[in-house]
Amino acid sequence: MKHLRPTSKLTVILLALIGAAVLLTSGGRIWATGTVNDPVLGASRISGTGTELATGVVALALVAAAAALASATSGPLVRRVTLVVLALTGLGVGFVATRVGLDPEQALGAVAARSLGRTGSIETHATATAWPWIAVVASALVLLAAVAGWFGASSWRGLGARYEAPGATAGARGQRVASDWDRLDAGDDPTARDDPTVRDESSGT
Repeated sequence: MKHLRPTSKLTVILLALIGAAVLLTSGGRIWATGTVNDPVLGASRISGTGTELATGVVALALVAAAAALASATSGPLVRRVTLVVLALTGLGVGFVATRVGLDPEQALGAVAARSLGRTGSIETHATATAWPWIAVVASALVLLAAVAGWFGASSWRGLGARYEAPGATAGARGQRVASDWDRLDAGDDPTARDDPTVRDESSGT
């Protein structure tokens, strides 16, 4: 199908929104669990969610969704800017999610320290769940959408003529002709005027 080619607007928007939705979901899920042995905390289990271990993941997911929608409705220049924002968002989330997945002890230790009002990190023994890697895949979808959009954006159309501001259109010989919107504003019914079978009551014929 034409609209499902890799660089089409529909494909790009779907990829970006799916990735953003997964990132939003991951923010409330447990990314790492472990144990900590501290004089204050004692020997206890601790866990951290995506929003705790990867600060800003939810905010970046919202930015990605907004950038994707803006790229679909904006002009060529703004569209390029929003696609760059989309790519940077995917890279940013991918970086922090990968860091948590590879070093959950450091990330979880920082959460434990903050819970005690400390800075730095407390030594922990932790393992990552599947969610950091799910977030990495989701960020890859966002990045893929941005790259595909960059190569296909030049062929995208705007919102369409029906969403454009009312104004004059060009006639058959290039003359300035009022649009249907203008005629409606003036109290004229363009459908009646264009139909020769409709009697013009104002002329009495």
